[in-house]
Amino acid sequence: MKSKTIILIAISSIFISFTSTAQDSRAQKSRPFDIDKDLLLAHFDCKTDVDDLQSVAALITLLTDSKYSGINYHAVAGTYGTQDGLYVPPNELFKLAFGDNWTDAHANFDQAVTQVKKIAKATLENQGDIWVADAGQSDFSAKLIQAIQADLPSMNISNRIHIVQHSDWNEEVTSAVSLDFVKKNIDYQKIPDGNGVGNGTPGFRSPEYTMWREKIKNPHLIDVWQLAIDLSNRYNGKEDRYYNKAIAAGGLDFSDLSEVCWILGLEDIKDTEHFFNLYSN
Repeated sequence: MKSKTIILIAISSIFISFTSTAQDSRAQKSRPFDIDKDLLLAHFDCKTDVDDLQSVAALITLLTDSKYSGINYHAVAGTYGTQDGLYVPPNELFKLAFGDNWTDAHANFDQAVTQVKKIAKATLENQGDIWVADAGQSDFSAKLIQAIQADLPSMNISNRIHIVQHSDWNEEVTSAVSLDFVKKNIDYQKIPDGNGVGNGTPGFRSPEYTMWREKIKNPHLIDVWQLAIDLSNRYNGKEDRYYNKAIAAGGLDFSDLSEVCWILGLEDIKDTEHFFNLYSN
């Protein structure tokens, strides 16, 4: 009886160790982002939560910092999946934040895939990797990867394209086919949710934080943030869109930026206040 107990304990220990390792591996970077060669793709679904608008403002704030201003990036709007609800029109904000460095997948999905594919292929052919921050669902990402595979059939892209996802809900409203495809064909990394603090990634959902204007000094960034907040207030909860309580309370929610922070090795940022203390100037 004693020997059976020992065997069961040993088996249980192995199972627990394996499970822990498997769970930990979900949040392990395959390699660091190479600022000299890699491409950052920021995909925003903009449906139906207005937090994407403030994530846009936070992203360009980070990319304006001297340490990250040299990053090769491209933003895409309208990368939504199967969810119901109305779109949150972001074009005015995207133009102000990114200039011409963005693509509109809401207006023309197939054309957007073709446009972004050209940018991604140039990086891959120059020995760089693609890092996708899926601030939304992975349906657009799946089509993009398939298009790249079709054009570059001899290139092994399984460890050259990385998707970072922070939201269980985003996975739930990604089509099952698309989610299965990205998980099986490239480096798919699921990280802790950016809405929470102290879970291993920054927590950027802050109902009580209102100090952004006192922190931001760059006039252009002030304009970007003000527009993001104005649009957030205009569309938050309207016509059955998602009602974001943090934004309705007058605070901020740019939780999708947690993925970019993970990609750039900035997961030690604690929260919204910490972010603005670091990158507001």
